[in-house]
Amino acid sequence: MVPFTTHMALALSQARDAALRGEVPVGAVVTDPQGRVVAAAGNRTRELSDPTAHAEILAIRAACAALGSERLPGHDLWVTLEPCPMCAAAISAARIARLYYGASDPRMGGVAHGAQVFRHAQCHHRPEVYDGLAAPESRDLLRRFFAQRR
Repeated sequence: MVPFTTHMALALSQARDAALRGEVPVGAVVTDPQGRVVAAAGNRTRELSDPTAHAEILAIRAACAALGSERLPGHDLWVTLEPCPMCAAAISAARIARLYYGASDPRMGGVAHGAQVFRHAQCHHRPEVYDGLAAPESRDLLRRFFAQRR
């Protein structure tokens, strides 16, 4: 059995890098079944002029490309903010085994809030979900980012 190791520090680093680029500070990391980092990304929606370029989507795309597969069974996703419905659907489609996230997102979240994608009968795959990891750091990063823009 692989010992539990959190990868939220790397996800937070990716989120901070996104903020420096003027992006909403969200970071994501994909790890393989042995706990090794396969991909990491931060939001790039503005930079790429792509509304789908959320950290989760970019990290999943990179991990799939590295594996040469559209699915990531046994892989985990670490993200600083509760995934939106689009990202939750991608997590399901990629067959991510476990989702770890930091801050909850009552306004735009799609896991514990809003659409609650994994609770729908149409959802083909439901990852194990663990929330609240590094939540204070994730929330503070987002709050500071948006306070600077007001």
